Amino acid sequence: MSITAERKQELVKEYAKTEGDTGSPEVQIAILTERIINLTDHLKTHMKDFHSRRGLLMMVGQRRRLLDYLKGKNAERYHGLIKRLGLRR
Repeated sequence: MSITAERKQELVKEYAKTEGDTGSPEVQIAILTERIINLTDHLKTHMKDFHSRRGLLMMVGQRRRLLDYLKGKNAERYHGLIKRLGLRR
């Protein structure tokens, strides 16, 4: 369910603005998106796992708040990020 340390480092390298950047909204949103995808796959096979479902909903809410923050600060970065992550259809 959780992501590996190697995958997290790949995401940090891909979405970081500068070297060693782990706290920018882009990196945090990318990591949350990866965790949400993994947890969604888990819940497809374990439909009655309500504790994990609550965690999923909390992660989705956290990602939404970070996206709203980024949209308020810089709309261009927001639109570029959702396009890269494929969050909107």
